[in-house]
Amino acid sequence: MKVTAEKNEKMGNMIFASIYPLYLNRLEKNGRTKEEFHQIIEWFTGFNENKLQELIKEKVTFKTFFEKANIHPNAHLIKGVVCGYRIEEIEDEFKLYKECRQMEKLIDELAKGRKMNKILREEKK
Repeated sequence: MKVTAEKNEKMGNMIFASIYPLYLNRLEKNGRTKEEFHQIIEWFTGFNENKLQELIKEKVTFKTFFEKANIHPNAHLIKGVVCGYRIEEIEDEFKLYKECRQMEKLIDELAKGRKMNKILREEKK
């Protein structure tokens, strides 16, 4: 599927705090913990627990959430399909959409029981 400017904008205008409990609920149903969820968010965005809670309380949009994030340098290693989109094929002009899908891919992997050391990608030496 192709990303459009409209999809990118729609995703950017969504409130992170409204989606956060859905992510958490899915993970907990699959036997994963809030701590594990926060660990992958911190790895991907650089947001520690306090900063994450602050952003949730402020009801920031995904656009603001990712503008404030310090995306991990190994985020380019997040590949695969999520919600019908192949992450590595999302055009650079839709950076926000790509970052949202990358985070969702990490959440999917956590929900599916993948080991944390595999989710938190490292460059192969």
